[in-house]
Amino acid sequence: MPVKAVFWDFGGVLTTSPFEAFRRYERENGLPQDFLRSINATNPDSNAWARFERAEISLDEFDAAFREESAAAGYPVPGSKVIELLAGDLRPEMVAALRRIRGHYRVACITNNVKSGQGPSMHASAERAAEMAEVLGLFEAVFESSKIGWRKPDPRIYLHACEQVGVAPEEVVYLDDLGINLKPARELGMATIKVGEPRQALRELDELLDAVALV
Repeated sequence: MPVKAVFWDFGGVLTTSPFEAFRRYERENGLPQDFLRSINATNPDSNAWARFERAEISLDEFDAAFREESAAAGYPVPGSKVIELLAGDLRPEMVAALRRIRGHYRVACITNNVKSGQGPSMHASAERAAEMAEVLGLFEAVFESSKIGWRKPDPRIYLHACEQVGVAPEEVVYLDDLGINLKPARELGMATIKVGEPRQALRELDELLDAVALV
């Protein structure tokens, strides 16, 4: 089926990956590499991070719960510190591609996030927050785990997005930086692109789109 929509993750796709900040923090504090990611990957449907992104616990509860989970793995880290590390920088080439694409295809964002006022926006300057809001405003719809109560990789969030935008999964290209989030989208019928280096991702996207040239 022809592509009618492009769905985007936000962090790690339109912004730099928070994993870069995670590794920097780990190096500076003597933690094993990818320690923070390992905590988030343990019991991924019921851990502190999952519950926080579904808005089931508050910031204070997340702070304590993540500290407890990380302490059990050998290195106590407060959850509030992890939140500080999440804010990436916008990737100009990806934002430019989104601007071009939205004139030819339906565009929506599917993002795992936390309630407003509890995430990385707390630590952003007014200028930075305005830049992020402007980019989010380019989408015709933004589907947030903290508002819907489902988080990727739960297939329901992808199906909900398709239903609301009015497209079939087979008519969607989905970009995400995490393979675990791409797998269910692909199983539903979406074409998927794993975003690492932005230029490579845009080359792959360009091959799937007929109505606009990206590279």
